[in-house]
Amino acid sequence: MTKVFAGARLRLLRQERGLSQAALARALSISPSYLNQMEHDARPLTVPVLLRLAEVFGVDAGYFSERESARLLADLTEALAEEVSAGRVGAADLERLAREQPAVARVLVDHGRRTAALTERLAELSGGRAEIAAGGPRAPHEEIREFFYRRQNYLHGLDLAAEELAGELALRPGEALPVLAARLQERHGVRLAEGCEVLHRFDPVRRVLHLSERLRTGQRAFRLATQLALLEYGPLLSELAGEDFAADTDAWALARIGVAHYFAAALLLPYRVFHGAAEELRYDIEQLTDRFGLGYETVCHRLSTLQRPRRRGVPFSFVRVDRAGNMSKRQSATGFHFSRAGGTCPLWNVYEAFAAPGRIHVQIAAMPDGRRYLWTARTVTRHQGGWGEPRKTFAIGLGCELRHAGRLVYSDGLDLSQTAAATPVGMGCRICERLDCPQRAVPPLGRRLAFDENSSTFVPYPVADRPGEGAGPRP
Repeated sequence: MTKVFAGARLRLLRQERGLSQAALARALSISPSYLNQMEHDARPLTVPVLLRLAEVFGVDAGYFSERESARLLADLTEALAEEVSAGRVGAADLERLAREQPAVARVLVDHGRRTAALTERLAELSGGRAEIAAGGPRAPHEEIREFFYRRQNYLHGLDLAAEELAGELALRPGEALPVLAARLQERHGVRLAEGCEVLHRFDPVRRVLHLSERLRTGQRAFRLATQLALLEYGPLLSELAGEDFAADTDAWALARIGVAHYFAAALLLPYRVFHGAAEELRYDIEQLTDRFGLGYETVCHRLSTLQRPRRRGVPFSFVRVDRAGNMSKRQSATGFHFSRAGGTCPLWNVYEAFAAPGRIHVQIAAMPDGRRYLWTARTVTRHQGGWGEPRKTFAIGLGCELRHAGRLVYSDGLDLSQTAAATPVGMGCRICERLDCPQRAVPPLGRRLAFDENSSTFVPYPVADRPGEGAGPRP
């Protein structure tokens, strides 16, 4: 087994939880001096210590593996793209920073993203669109994606509270709607009303929850569960949102809605029941939607949250994209990196899904760092119901590292060996390391291009063979 040196991550996690070295050493049943040596990379983290850390902190043992550094390195490379391209920062420097100083690296990532967003807004302002520059340097929706991304898409206390309430209410799959309606009426004096110009609207004064007639049964149950979370667990939602955002800001308000949605999914799909069904059905998404009476996207999103200590499901990454490549949702319990600039990889099967709507597409994808993933992708369509009325279509992607793929029904018949053929997928053209990709949309960062009027190549942006060749004027 490869030795794991992750002193910086261990120290950071201990400090975030407010533990002294002595307190953590007691929890791990080791001496403070041994812990000190591990935090300074004088000793590796052994398997027993890793397992104990995972139990004490409620994190996957993979938190201390190289995959986390790889994800942070990709974030750094993207956030500091201009510096990398100009040669002011080298790849080796970023790799060392991600591995040895993750806290500093995260500050730089956040600073880089804020700077890039502010630059874009200033450019828009100079073009006469002053109203766009009125907000902060980062959109609240992007802040919320990062909120869940940092927590690997799992909120332990909230998940437990939702599961406890599901047990109290004796919720059964497909039968939640009348039970939730009764709870809202009896505990909070809220009655339901049909007819709404939007999907739902709650009148806090009259205590009426209006629902659109076009909502399906599962969607209605989700709206009721969300409203119940806001009314019954408001202080807990506010506390969670307040961990990252100042009260009454746009990001804080949106975070409360986000965690309320998380609670609703955890209430309708209680952890132990849903986890057991997922394992029994080998993560067959369509069978899970039939069993629990909820939509494909809701089930996929819930699958990406199954990271409870000592009862973990497959660690998934979840993504929702449209035909133009806009990524409106992205959550990850793995080391998979989602590009935030310059689009995602066009070789990814989430885009192939649009060519055959409604069918699940399966792909083995190989990343530039050698990691391999099994991805499933399928389209979902929503519309307001009438002929000629607008509709929206997304592709939902759900992926896991190849080492977990055998637990999924979608791996049947596939060669899961590391030597099997795989689609070479990157993390977005702007930061992708694949220099020979014919689908590349922009030049690679930090490489000089080979300009030659006497020849052409299948690769759209050929790089010079040696540093200093090929770019700039020719004699």
